[in-house]
Amino acid sequence: MAEVIAQEKQGGKQKKKLIRVDMTPMVDLGFLLITFFMFTTNFTKPNVMDLGLPAKDHTNPPIDNTVIGDKNQVTFILGKDNRVFYHQSNPADLSAGNLKETDFSGIKISKIISDAYKNAPKPEKFTVIVKPTDEANYKNFVDMLDNLAIAKKERYGVTDIKPWETKVYKELVQ
Repeated sequence: MAEVIAQEKQGGKQKKKLIRVDMTPMVDLGFLLITFFMFTTNFTKPNVMDLGLPAKDHTNPPIDNTVIGDKNQVTFILGKDNRVFYHQSNPADLSAGNLKETDFSGIKISKIISDAYKNAPKPEKFTVIVKPTDEANYKNFVDMLDNLAIAKKERYGVTDIKPWETKVYKELVQ
């Protein structure tokens, strides 16, 4: 480990001892500690959210691609600063008065979804549409999916905001 080498100083009265430390065991101990901590550490696991996507089924006939209808859907627009807007309108009827605002506190969004479902003419075709804007953050999107799970609505879609919705949204935000 450490060696003491006695060496006489020539021409002097004192004997000076040189000390040499061998660092090999310290390096071995360092690598053992690094290895120990790597094997005993819990690495963070990625958080994954299940979106509940349907399986591909080639045996069933093609899905009926008819229009869902304004009253069989509710559209949520996720905006900046944790703002959420919703409507049940088509491009011709949507105005600043139809685009209502809510927030993520409590069960407001789940209640809006359940009320729209109760008033739907064809509840089996009821769909929730989520349209995040470019200013929305990821947390709001996850909160929206959580509210869909609370409302127990498995029929939903995520899409881009349409230009006619963007126009009305910009009027309300500014």
